[in-house]
Amino acid sequence: MKYIIVTGGVMSGLGKGITAASIGRLLKNKGFRVTAIKIDPYLNCDAGTMNPFQHGEVYILKDGGEVDLDLGHYERFMNVEFEKDHNITTGKIYRAVIEKERRGEYLGSTVQIIPHITNEIKDTIRKVAEKSGAEICIVEVGGTVGDIESMPFLEAVRQMHRENPDDCIFIHVTLVPTDSMGDQKTKPSQHSVKELREVGIHPDIIVVRSKDRLNPSARDKLALFCDVPLAAVISAYDAKEIYEVPLILEEEGISDYLLDRFKLTSEVDDTRWNDMVAKMRSLDKRVRIAVVGKYTEIEDAYLSIKEALKHAGVDAGCLVDINWVEAEELETMDDLDEVFGDVGGILVPGGFGIRGSEGKIKAIEYARENRIPFLGLCFGFQLAVVEFARNVLGLEGASSAEITDTPFPVIEILPEQRDIENMGGTMRLGNSEITVLKGTRAYEIYGEEQIVERHRHRYEVNPAYITAIEDKGMIFSGKNGNRMEIVEIPSHPFFIGTQFHPEFKSKPDNPAPVFRAFVRAVRGDD
Repeated sequence: MKYIIVTGGVMSGLGKGITAASIGRLLKNKGFRVTAIKIDPYLNCDAGTMNPFQHGEVYILKDGGEVDLDLGHYERFMNVEFEKDHNITTGKIYRAVIEKERRGEYLGSTVQIIPHITNEIKDTIRKVAEKSGAEICIVEVGGTVGDIESMPFLEAVRQMHRENPDDCIFIHVTLVPTDSMGDQKTKPSQHSVKELREVGIHPDIIVVRSKDRLNPSARDKLALFCDVPLAAVISAYDAKEIYEVPLILEEEGISDYLLDRFKLTSEVDDTRWNDMVAKMRSLDKRVRIAVVGKYTEIEDAYLSIKEALKHAGVDAGCLVDINWVEAEELETMDDLDEVFGDVGGILVPGGFGIRGSEGKIKAIEYARENRIPFLGLCFGFQLAVVEFARNVLGLEGASSAEITDTPFPVIEILPEQRDIENMGGTMRLGNSEITVLKGTRAYEIYGEEQIVERHRHRYEVNPAYITAIEDKGMIFSGKNGNRMEIVEIPSHPFFIGTQFHPEFKSKPDNPAPVFRAFVRAVRGDD
């Protein structure tokens, strides 16, 4: 097994995840079996209980893992599906070590960071990598060099390199800012590499983030002062679109350099990614879609939705402009025309709790009454049922039991969730099979009766209200047993809600079917 360890310096948010995903894409283009692991040094066992304002979206894997959004980048770029073990956190590692200590597995030893924690980290990385059946494993170490939380992980990967130096390459992602005079400043990167070397890691490759392509002087300085070959200084300048990054890195020669260091050869050169990016660059038609949420200040809270709309747009031959709408602001507005008058579609994403829920319901009502293409996801699906119950069935005060006490709980807690005490990892999570009814729009979209989609919720449509709802013209066209999964209004140009999260399975070259249909409806192809 070959390992590529990606670290970061200077500041967070430089794009280690995109870099790791892009390298994975390039190596797959060369015909290699590649897997990836994301290390998050926080004490949480997983990302499930973390606020999107702090950490962006919680990405859901097929086995129900609630993980860092970088796993979403890996899946989209590399066109693979991962499991929860591919996200390693401090919480997971420490819990595993403590459980072993309680069972007496350390034979009375004093349990310490070195060797017990570092050994657990190494063992976990190797087990995940070997289980994947890959030839190359990319390991992204979250945080920045110098963070106290990252130190055990950096020490662990240092030991991995020491044990097998020919099978382990370090890539350090760093920053070269441009000052007011237009000069590219390499000093922050030099200090970052120095700090990395102080913990015993010498980077083999430096991926340099900058506004513009590195100039020769800056490249020479970095090679000299960071002690790497000139060819190992990779300029990752700002791209208009994240899917262009693999092309930029390939142009810089990173995959050839990696294969040379690993003494690997390849006669494969898959150009489908290049073709997809070329198509994306050629688009000029635009459509506008409103996304009504409560975390719209942080677009990463809806990252997979944003990417799924992009994928569907490329497939439909158009660019999707997103109008981010704060749900709470709608609650005090009387005229929604000023918000939605120039949009071609309205999307209400998932979420939890009462804040902004009434604003989302008003947006759904506007889409239904004005016959604007609508897509509701998870909580958006549930609120579409609430809106219909209130305004079509006439059940005044109808709501979700999650939001408030209501005489008409058209959305009720899942039976298996009633006695849950712990919040983390206890929702209905991951893949579930769904039966799609023939003769419905949902069946037209998916083209098959049995589909599999990813979930993350505690509440469902209350079975007691299903007959009354369907009698008024809203039908449930996808089901998991007695659990409602897809809702639609056949008389509406396009009104679909899904209890599941189709955005988590969308890929650049294979858009989620419901997103594809939604964007085409917005464009006017239906």
